[in-house]
Amino acid sequence: MGGLQTKLKQVERKYLTSKRPQETKVLRVFYGWVRLNKIRKKEAISVIFENDRMNEERTQRALKKMQETVYVRVQTEDEKKDAQWSNRMFTEYSIFLNDEKVSGSLEQALQVNFEADRNNVSEEERLKIKKALKECFMLNHTGYREPRNLQLNLIF
Repeated sequence: MGGLQTKLKQVERKYLTSKRPQETKVLRVFYGWVRLNKIRKKEAISVIFENDRMNEERTQRALKKMQETVYVRVQTEDEKKDAQWSNRMFTEYSIFLNDEKVSGSLEQALQVNFEADRNNVSEEERLKIKKALKECFMLNHTGYREPRNLQLNLIF
């Protein structure tokens, strides 16, 4: 058992010293709408964080399978810290339109995404993201109308 522990320590030390620092890489964040298929059946805003860089063609092919990208921005230093320990190429966060907070409202979903980025993104850029997401959704859903909301609880 001691030999295995020693070998694991060696591999861990090698991994930690060989890992290149993340500060030199320009990592991106991709905003868009999920691509619906047999597995993904619910409409949602998709925010994909790049954890490492690879061939651009390969990145675009992978993203095309996951979402219809409408806006791309560069990650901040705080966001890059999370990517340093990730073992995947991408991390995705989704805001589903049929979620309890959103209840089918496009405006509410966009507002949730707007508020989620407030610590890392300027208000001007968040407004651009919101506008791009809304334009793309309205192009694909021409007959969309906001649902009537009956407020059943207090919102402060």
